[in-house]
Amino acid sequence: MNKIPNRQVICDVLMEHAKTDRDIVVLCSDSRGSASMTPFTEGYPEQFVETGIAEQDLVSISAGMAKAGKKPYAASPACFLSTRSYEQAKVDVAYSNTNVKLIGISGGISYGALGMSHHSAQDFAAMCAIPNMRVYVPSDRHQTRKLMESLVSDEKPAYIRVGRNPVEDIYGEDRVPFEMDRATVISEGTDLAIIACGEMVRPAIQAAELLKERGISAAVLDMYCLKPLDEKAVIAAAEGVKAVITVEEHAPFGGLGAMVSQVLAKNCPRKMDILALPDAPVITGTSKEVFDYYGLNAEGIAKKAMELLVSITHV
Repeated sequence: MNKIPNRQVICDVLMEHAKTDRDIVVLCSDSRGSASMTPFTEGYPEQFVETGIAEQDLVSISAGMAKAGKKPYAASPACFLSTRSYEQAKVDVAYSNTNVKLIGISGGISYGALGMSHHSAQDFAAMCAIPNMRVYVPSDRHQTRKLMESLVSDEKPAYIRVGRNPVEDIYGEDRVPFEMDRATVISEGTDLAIIACGEMVRPAIQAAELLKERGISAAVLDMYCLKPLDEKAVIAAAEGVKAVITVEEHAPFGGLGAMVSQVLAKNCPRKMDILALPDAPVITGTSKEVFDYYGLNAEGIAKKAMELLVSITHV
Protein backbone atom coordinates (compact mmCIF):
# COMPACT_ATOMS: atom_id res chain seq x y z
CA MET A 1 0.00 0.00 0.00
CA ASN A 2 1.33 3.42 -0.95
CA LYS A 3 2.36 5.56 2.04
CA ILE A 4 3.36 8.71 0.13
CA PRO A 5 0.67 11.44 0.02
CA ASN A 6 0.31 13.62 -3.06
CA ARG A 7 1.35 16.69 -1.06
CA GLN A 8 4.74 15.12 -0.37
CA VAL A 9 5.24 14.49 -4.08
CA ILE A 10 4.58 18.18 -4.74
CA CYS A 11 7.33 19.11 -2.29
CA ASP A 12 9.70 16.55 -3.84
CA VAL A 13 9.20 17.97 -7.34
CA LEU A 14 9.69 21.56 -6.19
CA MET A 15 12.87 20.64 -4.31
CA GLU A 16 14.30 18.91 -7.38
CA HIS A 17 13.73 22.01 -9.53
CA ALA A 18 14.74 24.50 -6.84
CA LYS A 19 18.28 23.13 -7.01
CA THR A 20 18.81 24.80 -10.36
CA ASP A 21 16.07 27.43 -10.39
CA ARG A 22 16.50 30.00 -7.63
CA ASP A 23 13.31 31.76 -8.71
CA ILE A 24 11.13 28.94 -7.38
CA VAL A 25 9.63 30.08 -4.10
CA VAL A 26 7.26 28.29 -1.73
CA LEU A 27 4.92 30.27 0.50
CA CYS A 28 2.85 28.85 3.36
CA SER A 29 0.24 30.21 5.77
CA ASP A 30 1.52 28.49 8.92
CA SER A 31 0.96 25.26 7.00
CA ARG A 32 4.44 23.95 6.13
CA GLY A 33 3.84 20.77 8.13
CA SER A 34 0.38 20.10 6.73
CA ALA A 35 1.68 20.79 3.23
CA SER A 36 4.68 18.45 3.69
CA MET A 37 6.87 21.45 2.85
CA THR A 38 9.16 21.24 5.88
CA PRO A 39 11.94 19.58 3.83
CA PHE A 40 11.77 22.48 1.37
CA THR A 41 12.03 25.08 4.15
CA GLU A 42 15.08 23.28 5.56
CA GLY A 43 16.76 22.73 2.21
CA TYR A 44 16.01 26.11 0.65
CA PRO A 45 15.30 28.58 3.48
CA GLU A 46 16.03 31.58 1.25
CA GLN A 47 13.35 30.39 -1.18
CA PHE A 48 10.63 30.06 1.44
CA VAL A 49 8.20 32.66 2.81
CA GLU A 50 6.02 32.16 5.89
CA THR A 51 3.04 34.54 5.97
CA GLY A 52 1.38 33.17 9.08
CA ILE A 53 -2.34 32.50 9.19
CA ALA A 54 -3.12 35.15 6.59
CA GLU A 55 -4.34 33.51 3.38
CA GLN A 56 -5.18 36.79 1.65
CA ASP A 57 -1.63 38.01 2.23
CA LEU A 58 -0.31 34.63 1.10
CA VAL A 59 -1.91 34.98 -2.34
CA SER A 60 -1.22 38.69 -2.82
CA ILE A 61 2.42 38.33 -1.80
CA SER A 62 2.74 35.42 -4.22
CA ALA A 63 1.30 37.55 -7.02
CA GLY A 64 3.70 40.38 -6.22
CA MET A 65 6.67 38.03 -6.25
CA ALA A 66 5.52 36.62 -9.60
CA LYS A 67 5.44 40.13 -11.05
CA ALA A 68 9.02 40.53 -9.84
CA GLY A 69 10.08 37.44 -11.79
CA LYS A 70 9.78 34.77 -9.12
CA LYS A 71 7.84 31.48 -9.52
CA PRO A 72 5.72 31.20 -6.39
CA TYR A 73 3.85 28.13 -5.11
CA ALA A 74 1.38 29.06 -2.39
CA ALA A 75 0.36 26.11 -0.21
CA SER A 76 -2.51 26.35 2.24
CA PRO A 77 -5.51 24.25 3.34
CA ALA A 78 -7.93 24.13 0.40
CA CYS A 79 -10.84 25.11 2.65
CA PHE A 80 -9.20 28.46 3.40
CA LEU A 81 -7.27 29.06 0.18
CA SER A 82 -10.46 28.81 -1.89
CA THR A 83 -12.58 31.03 0.37
CA ARG A 84 -10.65 33.50 2.50
CA SER A 85 -8.39 34.51 -0.38
CA TYR A 86 -10.94 34.22 -3.17
CA GLU A 87 -10.75 37.86 -4.24
CA GLN A 88 -6.97 37.76 -4.30
CA ALA A 89 -7.04 34.57 -6.41
CA LYS A 90 -9.53 36.23 -8.76
CA VAL A 91 -7.85 39.63 -9.12
CA ASP A 92 -4.17 39.35 -8.15
CA VAL A 93 -3.58 35.94 -9.72
CA ALA A 94 -6.07 35.19 -12.50
CA TYR A 95 -7.10 38.65 -13.74
CA SER A 96 -3.50 39.90 -13.49
CA ASN A 97 -2.30 36.68 -15.17
CA THR A 98 0.51 36.11 -12.70
CA ASN A 99 2.59 32.96 -12.59
CA VAL A 100 1.20 31.71 -9.27
CA LYS A 101 0.37 28.10 -8.50
CA LEU A 102 -2.16 27.81 -5.67
CA ILE A 103 -1.84 24.46 -3.90
CA GLY A 104 -4.93 23.52 -1.91
CA ILE A 105 -3.87 20.87 0.59
CA SER A 106 -6.11 18.56 2.63
CA GLY A 107 -8.89 19.07 0.10
CA GLY A 108 -12.43 17.75 0.21
CA ILE A 109 -13.26 16.14 3.54
CA SER A 110 -9.63 15.22 4.36
CA TYR A 111 -9.76 16.98 7.71
CA GLY A 112 -12.60 14.65 8.73
CA ALA A 113 -13.61 15.33 12.31
CA LEU A 114 -12.81 19.05 12.12
CA GLY A 115 -16.11 19.46 10.29
CA MET A 116 -17.55 21.83 7.72
CA SER A 117 -15.27 24.74 8.60
CA HIS A 118 -12.31 22.66 7.41
CA HIS A 119 -13.97 20.90 4.49
CA SER A 120 -13.56 22.20 0.93
CA ALA A 121 -16.60 20.94 -0.92
CA GLN A 122 -17.01 24.17 -2.87
CA ASP A 123 -13.55 24.80 -4.28
CA PHE A 124 -14.11 23.18 -7.69
CA ALA A 125 -17.07 25.45 -8.36
CA ALA A 126 -15.39 28.55 -6.95
CA MET A 127 -12.06 28.21 -8.71
CA CYS A 128 -13.47 27.00 -12.03
CA ALA A 129 -15.69 30.10 -12.11
CA ILE A 130 -12.66 32.41 -12.18
CA PRO A 131 -11.63 33.33 -15.74
CA ASN A 132 -8.02 32.39 -16.53
CA MET A 133 -7.75 29.99 -13.58
CA ARG A 134 -6.92 26.36 -14.34
CA VAL A 135 -8.06 23.69 -11.86
CA TYR A 136 -6.43 20.29 -11.35
CA VAL A 137 -7.24 17.34 -9.08
CA PRO A 138 -4.63 14.56 -9.50
CA SER A 139 -5.72 11.05 -8.59
CA ASP A 140 -2.48 9.50 -7.32
CA ARG A 141 1.16 10.30 -6.55
CA HIS A 142 2.44 9.37 -10.02
CA GLN A 143 -0.06 11.60 -11.79
CA THR A 144 0.69 14.35 -9.26
CA ARG A 145 4.36 14.20 -10.22
CA LYS A 146 3.59 14.41 -13.94
CA LEU A 147 1.24 17.32 -13.34
CA MET A 148 3.75 19.24 -11.23
CA GLU A 149 6.52 18.67 -13.74
CA SER A 150 4.26 20.24 -16.39
CA LEU A 151 3.23 23.15 -14.18
CA VAL A 152 6.82 23.95 -13.25
CA SER A 153 7.53 24.57 -16.91
CA ASP A 154 4.67 26.97 -17.64
CA GLU A 155 3.85 30.49 -16.48
CA LYS A 156 0.06 30.47 -16.13
CA PRO A 157 -2.12 30.59 -13.00
CA ALA A 158 -3.43 27.32 -11.60
CA TYR A 159 -5.18 25.83 -8.58
CA ILE A 160 -4.19 22.30 -7.57
CA ARG A 161 -6.22 20.37 -4.99
CA VAL A 162 -4.80 17.33 -3.20
CA GLY A 163 -6.00 15.31 -0.23
CA ARG A 164 -4.29 14.84 3.10
CA ASN A 165 -3.67 11.11 3.22
CA PRO A 166 -1.83 8.70 0.91
CA VAL A 167 -4.03 7.15 -1.76
CA GLU A 168 -3.69 3.81 -3.50
CA ASP A 169 -1.65 3.91 -6.70
CA ILE A 170 -3.62 3.93 -9.93
CA TYR A 171 -0.64 4.25 -12.23
CA GLY A 172 2.91 2.92 -12.07
CA GLU A 173 6.05 5.01 -11.77
CA ASP A 174 7.00 4.20 -15.36
CA ARG A 175 3.43 3.83 -16.59
CA VAL A 176 1.60 7.13 -16.35
CA PRO A 177 -0.40 7.90 -19.53
CA PHE A 178 -0.34 11.63 -18.79
CA GLU A 179 -1.09 14.40 -21.24
CA MET A 180 -1.59 17.95 -20.01
CA ASP A 181 -5.25 18.99 -20.02
CA ARG A 182 -6.38 15.64 -21.42
CA ALA A 183 -8.40 13.11 -19.44
CA THR A 184 -6.92 9.65 -19.04
CA VAL A 185 -9.06 6.84 -20.40
CA ILE A 186 -8.51 4.03 -17.91
CA SER A 187 -10.95 1.59 -19.52
CA GLU A 188 -13.36 1.46 -22.43
CA GLY A 189 -17.03 0.48 -22.09
CA THR A 190 -20.25 0.06 -24.05
CA ASP A 191 -22.98 0.38 -21.40
CA LEU A 192 -21.89 3.16 -19.07
CA ALA A 193 -19.20 5.82 -18.65
CA ILE A 194 -17.92 6.70 -15.18
CA ILE A 195 -16.10 10.03 -15.08
CA ALA A 196 -14.25 10.69 -11.83
CA CYS A 197 -11.54 12.92 -10.41
CA GLY A 198 -9.12 12.94 -7.50
CA GLU A 199 -9.63 10.30 -4.82
CA MET A 200 -12.81 9.11 -6.51
CA VAL A 201 -10.94 7.58 -9.44
CA ARG A 202 -9.90 4.46 -7.51
CA PRO A 203 -13.45 3.56 -6.39
CA ALA A 204 -14.64 4.28 -9.93
CA ILE A 205 -12.20 1.68 -11.26
CA GLN A 206 -13.31 -0.79 -8.61
CA ALA A 207 -16.97 -0.11 -9.44
CA ALA A 208 -16.28 -0.89 -13.10
CA GLU A 209 -14.81 -4.21 -12.04
CA LEU A 210 -17.92 -5.02 -9.97
CA LEU A 211 -20.16 -4.08 -12.89
CA LYS A 212 -18.14 -6.30 -15.22
CA GLU A 213 -18.94 -9.27 -12.97
CA ARG A 214 -22.60 -8.47 -13.51
CA GLY A 215 -22.30 -8.26 -17.28
CA ILE A 216 -22.15 -4.46 -17.48
CA SER A 217 -19.39 -2.83 -19.52
CA ALA A 218 -18.22 0.47 -17.98
CA ALA A 219 -15.72 2.98 -19.29
CA VAL A 220 -13.70 4.92 -16.71
CA LEU A 221 -12.22 8.38 -17.26
CA ASP A 222 -9.77 10.08 -14.91
CA MET A 223 -10.71 13.75 -15.33
CA TYR A 224 -7.85 15.25 -13.33
CA CYS A 225 -8.21 18.45 -15.39
CA LEU A 226 -11.44 20.10 -14.27
CA LYS A 227 -10.54 23.30 -16.08
CA PRO A 228 -9.88 23.17 -18.91
CA LEU A 229 -12.31 20.25 -19.00
CA ASP A 230 -11.48 17.71 -21.69
CA GLU A 231 -14.77 18.04 -23.55
CA LYS A 232 -13.66 15.81 -26.42
CA ALA A 233 -13.03 12.95 -24.00
CA VAL A 234 -16.43 13.45 -22.37
CA ILE A 235 -18.22 13.40 -25.73
CA ALA A 236 -16.23 10.43 -27.00
CA ALA A 237 -17.03 8.40 -23.88
CA ALA A 238 -20.72 9.34 -23.94
CA GLU A 239 -21.22 8.55 -27.62
CA GLY A 240 -20.50 4.88 -27.10
CA VAL A 241 -22.65 4.26 -24.01
CA LYS A 242 -26.22 4.49 -22.73
CA ALA A 243 -25.57 6.56 -19.60
CA VAL A 244 -22.95 8.61 -17.75
CA ILE A 245 -22.13 8.91 -14.05
CA THR A 246 -19.77 11.46 -12.53
CA VAL A 247 -18.11 10.95 -9.14
CA GLU A 248 -16.46 13.69 -7.10
CA GLU A 249 -15.47 14.69 -3.57
CA HIS A 250 -17.39 17.94 -3.83
CA ALA A 251 -20.84 19.43 -3.40
CA PRO A 252 -23.39 18.54 -6.12
CA PHE A 253 -23.35 22.05 -7.54
CA GLY A 254 -20.80 23.61 -9.89
CA GLY A 255 -18.29 20.77 -9.89
CA LEU A 256 -17.36 17.93 -12.22
CA GLY A 257 -20.94 16.69 -12.60
CA ALA A 258 -22.29 20.10 -13.46
CA MET A 259 -19.62 20.71 -16.09
CA VAL A 260 -20.02 17.28 -17.67
CA SER A 261 -23.80 17.72 -17.83
CA GLN A 262 -23.35 21.03 -19.66
CA VAL A 263 -21.12 19.36 -22.24
CA LEU A 264 -23.53 16.46 -22.73
CA ALA A 265 -26.62 18.65 -22.95
CA LYS A 266 -25.05 20.66 -25.73
CA ASN A 267 -23.24 17.93 -27.68
CA CYS A 268 -24.38 14.43 -26.79
CA PRO A 269 -27.48 14.15 -24.57
CA ARG A 270 -27.37 11.09 -22.31
CA LYS A 271 -29.13 9.94 -19.19
CA MET A 272 -26.74 10.80 -16.36
CA ASP A 273 -26.38 11.04 -12.61
CA ILE A 274 -24.03 12.94 -10.33
CA LEU A 275 -22.49 11.22 -7.31
CA ALA A 276 -21.15 13.81 -4.90
CA LEU A 277 -21.20 14.94 -1.29
CA PRO A 278 -24.60 16.18 -0.08
CA ASP A 279 -25.75 19.79 -0.05
CA ALA A 280 -25.35 19.77 3.73
CA PRO A 281 -22.66 19.52 6.39
CA VAL A 282 -21.26 16.00 6.07
CA ILE A 283 -21.07 13.51 8.92
CA THR A 284 -18.00 13.38 11.14
CA GLY A 285 -15.49 10.64 10.41
CA THR A 286 -12.45 9.57 8.44
CA SER A 287 -12.45 9.98 4.66
CA LYS A 288 -13.32 6.31 4.21
CA GLU A 289 -16.16 6.48 6.71
CA VAL A 290 -17.60 9.55 5.03
CA PHE A 291 -17.25 8.08 1.54
CA ASP A 292 -18.87 4.82 2.63
CA TYR A 293 -21.74 6.64 4.31
CA TYR A 294 -22.61 8.59 1.17
CA GLY A 295 -22.01 5.80 -1.30
CA LEU A 296 -18.85 7.32 -2.71
CA ASN A 297 -17.23 3.90 -2.88
CA ALA A 298 -17.11 1.02 -5.35
CA GLU A 299 -20.36 -0.55 -4.13
CA GLY A 300 -22.20 2.77 -4.09
CA ILE A 301 -21.09 3.71 -7.58
CA ALA A 302 -21.97 0.27 -8.95
CA LYS A 303 -25.39 0.41 -7.29
CA LYS A 304 -26.12 3.84 -8.75
CA ALA A 305 -24.94 2.67 -12.17
CA MET A 306 -27.30 -0.28 -12.18
CA GLU A 307 -30.21 1.89 -11.03
CA LEU A 308 -29.47 4.36 -13.80
CA LEU A 309 -29.33 1.66 -16.47
CA VAL A 310 -32.55 0.08 -15.19
CA SER A 311 -34.31 3.45 -15.35
CA ILE A 312 -33.39 3.69 -19.03
CA THR A 313 -34.82 0.27 -19.88
CA HIS A 314 -38.08 1.20 -18.17
CA VAL A 315 -38.57 4.37 -20.16
